[in-house]
Amino acid sequence: MVVIGLTGGILSGKSTISGMLAEKGAVVIDADQIGHEAYKPHTKTWQELVNTFGDSILTQKNEVDRKKLGDIVFADPHALERLNEIVHPRMRAMTRKEIDRLKGDGVAVVVLEAAVLIEAGWTGLVDMVWVTVAPENVVLKRLHDRGGLSEDQARARIRSQISSEERSKHADEIIDTDCQLSEVKDRVEELWEKLLNRK
Repeated sequence: MVVIGLTGGILSGKSTISGMLAEKGAVVIDADQIGHEAYKPHTKTWQELVNTFGDSILTQKNEVDRKKLGDIVFADPHALERLNEIVHPRMRAMTRKEIDRLKGDGVAVVVLEAAVLIEAGWTGLVDMVWVTVAPENVVLKRLHDRGGLSEDQARARIRSQISSEERSKHADEIIDTDCQLSEVKDRVEELWEKLLNRK
């Protein structure tokens, strides 16, 4: 089994590419989904988040309101660091378990789609790292078009992440998504062929 770690900044094209890889037969583990599991009400992680950030981060159903939590942590580097200390180890353990399960099922290619792959120290879970990149002005436009965020909010989210340059230092492959979708598809096709020949 080959495990690809697919990472990149906010709206750099990770989900588009993981979708293309899924069409090729890869099984995608979405770290965001793992995060949702880790945040479930009354789990140990949930309790730590409430203890740290207060119950104002909860919805009426006692679920973590990720937007409210995001507003807190993206404005304060120390708060973001604390959040990561609470959540990342739990998510790593859950991801490791899922990778092991898929290996046992005989899956050939797994894609771990995780924005925090490098920052969280998860590169040990994967065999190779693919990094998606797009210029900041392109990402700002995507954030504005899709999320309705103000420019300040959008910039805060970009600044809370490591830079594309830093990510790229860890990359086995880099996919630039500042181009036509057909060109991204061609690049993924090329990398897929390379992967099949490697196996």
